[in-house]
Amino acid sequence: MSEMMKKATRDGFGEEIVVLGKENPDILVVDVDIGKSCKTGAFRKELPEQYLNVGIAEQNAAGVAAGLATCGKIPFVVTYAAFGSMRMCEMIRQEICYPHLNVKIACSHGGVTPANDGASHQSIEDMGILRSIPNMTVIMPADYWAARKLVRAAAELNGPVYLRFTRDAIPVLYDENAKFEIGKANQLREGKDVAIIANGDTVRLALQAAEILAQKGISARVLDMHTIKPLDTAAVTDCISEIGKIITVEDHNILNGLGSAVADVVAESGKAVLRRVGIQDQFGMSAPYDRLLAMNGITVEHIVELAEELQ
Repeated sequence: MSEMMKKATRDGFGEEIVVLGKENPDILVVDVDIGKSCKTGAFRKELPEQYLNVGIAEQNAAGVAAGLATCGKIPFVVTYAAFGSMRMCEMIRQEICYPHLNVKIACSHGGVTPANDGASHQSIEDMGILRSIPNMTVIMPADYWAARKLVRAAAELNGPVYLRFTRDAIPVLYDENAKFEIGKANQLREGKDVAIIANGDTVRLALQAAEILAQKGISARVLDMHTIKPLDTAAVTDCISEIGKIITVEDHNILNGLGSAVADVVAESGKAVLRRVGIQDQFGMSAPYDRLLAMNGITVEHIVELAEELQ
């Protein structure tokens, strides 16, 4: 992990979507007039015939994308996570997921990374809302390279996909040769005493916590659960049977996000102990990103503390 190299996952999306668009003319971007923030400027400039800006009208964007998908196109609706999940929710359900159309919803500003933009732009509920809709795949990459690889994987998958990206720059964990499969977790560290399952911008915290725990004689397995739907239940089951002590870490409400998805598997097994680290069912505020995480206990120190308590 490099603390020196940092890049927002939205940058990974912006660069990979241009590559994909050049490879496949059926890939389109449906923008809602915030391309500067969502990194679609290069796509608009280089592939103008594959770019549509419908204005600040997210619900219309969902309908336009659904129509394009029925014509064999692969549209990416690009907006902020708060709008791409909630303002568009009914249209996603009725017009995209119910008919199982090949529409991708690519959203920047996931979690509390909007920071000083305040609670209205900090989307803490989005993955939970969309994972409850049938036919939807829900993904949050952990870094720049993960974003590029998972955007490509989403383009190749036939069906609705929700992709969640960070606004702020976060450490680069992977390299360009990393492999990703939708629905299959990446194990970043082996361990036998506790399993730490994280996604998105919190994977870096899980790895840092594991390093500190190792110095304390506690061996931590770390999983990047980049896809929370479909969840890699086999990886979770292995953590249950081989370790029995699990901590989930996410920049999302602890209700119905990664922690809840893992808890479903744990509850049905009846065997493991689980602790969830995430947004404590409260709205954010205008504040620095790290402070917002700390307000919810999403810190390396808290992960280490929980792991020690479980021993």
